Amino acid sequence: MSETFGQRLAAALETRGSLCVGIDPHAALLSAWGLDATPEGAREFGLRVVEAAAERVGIVKPQVAFYERYGSKGFAALEDVMAAARAAGLIVIADAKRGDIGTTMEGYASAWLEPGAPLEADAVTLTPYLGADSLRATLSFAVRHGKGAFVLTATSNPEARPVQSAIVDDALAVGDHEYVAARVAHDVNEANIGAPGALGSIGVVVGATVDRAAFGLGDVTLAGMPILAPGFGAQGADPADLRRLFGYVAKAVVANESRSVLAVGPARLADRITARADLYREALNG
Repeated sequence: MSETFGQRLAAALETRGSLCVGIDPHAALLSAWGLDATPEGAREFGLRVVEAAAERVGIVKPQVAFYERYGSKGFAALEDVMAAARAAGLIVIADAKRGDIGTTMEGYASAWLEPGAPLEADAVTLTPYLGADSLRATLSFAVRHGKGAFVLTATSNPEARPVQSAIVDDALAVGDHEYVAARVAHDVNEANIGAPGALGSIGVVVGATVDRAAFGLGDVTLAGMPILAPGFGAQGADPADLRRLFGYVAKAVVANESRSVLAVGPARLADRITARADLYREALNG
């Protein structure tokens, strides 16, 4: 049997460390890099990030929106960037945040996770707020094809907290206090049952700047799942805080940084990636 996404991700985290480099060619960064805000500029930006990231980290995360804004030419640019990243041995997480029901969700699964698809990634971000069960077929599809998914659970934007920290109504009815975020984590983790290795292929998105306890996301709830954690770097969380923030599950964290890495420009990018990656290694091993 071929390796699962969880096994490949665990190996990347072990050998290359926690840092995941975001590929976010928004207009201000393109200008700072001397590139035009065009599909061609976004493509060049992405390829330069891939070149700098290869052999220095194990994971990159293209933000789909910054390519989608250019329409079909933007998607063509994204295809080139993701294909180059995967050819370089990088794990590619497409930050697409897709979520729907029925055949529409099947279409998204095929677009991002089917081997050989033009937009093939190693994993994709998903939103569960049409009900976690609406993702069940997509998560199964991912596992069958050796792919992964990260489901939004407790995000770092403050306006999400009233929803994600709400008490689930059926739990409240029996006197329990299960938070929506914890229910999402529990439900999607069912797709990892029976998976080989210490890390499942289906993970969650938990912001590095949120109080996990306020969402019911203790170490036991998150154990065995990969955790995509935006919020490091420019958003305020420091690599040195990795173990304090995530405790027992810190080694399963994919620590995403975008602006804090990309803002140095293409000439200094490789050195910046190396320096930031080293900080995460020190945090885990120190």
